[in-house]
Amino acid sequence: MNWNWMRTLSVVSLVALATGSARAELGEPEIEDLKFGFIKLTDMAPLAVAYEKGFFEDEGLYVTLEAQANWKVLLDRVIDGELDGAHMLSGQPLGATIGIGTQAEVITAFSMDLNGNAITVSNDTWEQMKPHIPKQADGKPVHPIKADALKPVVEGYLDQGKPFNMGMVFPVSTHNYELRYWLAAGGIHPGYYAPESGDNSGQINADVLLSVTPPPQMPATMEAGTIKGYCVGEPWNQQAVFKGIGAPVVTDYEIWKNNPEKVFGVSKTWAEKYPNTHIRVVKALIRAAHWLDENNNANRMEAVKLLSKSEYVGADAEVIANSMTGTFEYEKGDKRDVPDFNVFFRHNATYPYYSDAIWYLTQMRRWGQIAAPQTDDWYMNIAKEVYRPDIYQQAAEALIEDGLFEAKQFPDFAEEDGFRAPQTHFIDNIVYDGREPNKYLEKFNIGLKGDDKV
Repeated sequence: MNWNWMRTLSVVSLVALATGSARAELGEPEIEDLKFGFIKLTDMAPLAVAYEKGFFEDEGLYVTLEAQANWKVLLDRVIDGELDGAHMLSGQPLGATIGIGTQAEVITAFSMDLNGNAITVSNDTWEQMKPHIPKQADGKPVHPIKADALKPVVEGYLDQGKPFNMGMVFPVSTHNYELRYWLAAGGIHPGYYAPESGDNSGQINADVLLSVTPPPQMPATMEAGTIKGYCVGEPWNQQAVFKGIGAPVVTDYEIWKNNPEKVFGVSKTWAEKYPNTHIRVVKALIRAAHWLDENNNANRMEAVKLLSKSEYVGADAEVIANSMTGTFEYEKGDKRDVPDFNVFFRHNATYPYYSDAIWYLTQMRRWGQIAAPQTDDWYMNIAKEVYRPDIYQQAAEALIEDGLFEAKQFPDFAEEDGFRAPQTHFIDNIVYDGREPNKYLEKFNIGLKGDDKV
């Protein structure tokens, strides 16, 4: 036995205890072979990067990544244990926990990205919108484009007794809520859900009929004329530009600047069974997110080439690069700088804020998915049940301990309460404070509030 080594270890331990810097050492992973699911979207990038750069293996994890057919299949497989975790819509762990569609306890300790979506309309719809959009000196449209420009087009359809159909990816998706938010801000009613009476169409009292289409199928569905537009993540908006079948009119960055988009979700049972494994997964994902944003996005072209592989997103690198590298092309030839279209680490993007969770819950209430009024405390309790910054903190502190990150790269955990400062950058200029969800709902002209029921 090496007594000198033991004496050195004892001295180090005593110094750590004396300075208060001792931290419970992260244990070995309880399970090493893992299978994670994802949908073919640009924002699955942290999973691909963590795999390709060996960040999972650095944590003693041997991961298989598997594309899923749609968001429902993905969620069901996480709940059933066929997947250990997955790239998820931010609303999925929340929706499952409160029983929208599926009842199951799902949690998240890692936010995968900010922004990354857009709303695209067909060429015919775009031509009808153009006369209602202000122009710059060079003749190009002034952005952001509000739904006010779509309203006369929709009214024309309604006057003729025709439906105006648009697509989104899942009932509890960011895309559903962003599309509804944008429409309602322009005076267009996107419809209500009425789960207590068994109507989960989301089309009650709707001016525009929203329906579910899987992300990769959006361009083809619009080209076939089934829908007149859609809200989806990349690269499926830029794909419409490249195919010449439509024009993105607004990004979600313009609807809600730096909005939370996807999360990494696991079942609560899995998290409790494999706590060290979970923390190590989050460590690897934090490293991947940082790699994607470091040195002012210097690694983005490498990421684009990676994502273009058929096993990941499988779209042309040129299409993925159009938004992933800090630009975004609206109609053909109108490419503009949008440096934060995809954010993976900046602005504390990876931290699971309670206020982010509460925003999604307010939108579920606003559109009737949460049928009855709830107290502010209820919103807070659900957020704390599903979003787990405590697990994130353990992962971040382990990375600092490893010497890979500095404390200043994360929120100040001693002061952090899980709430962003009131957010002002919405397309309708309505301020969101996650501490007062019911007061927030009262601010909207369209949508349920107070004791309203459908």
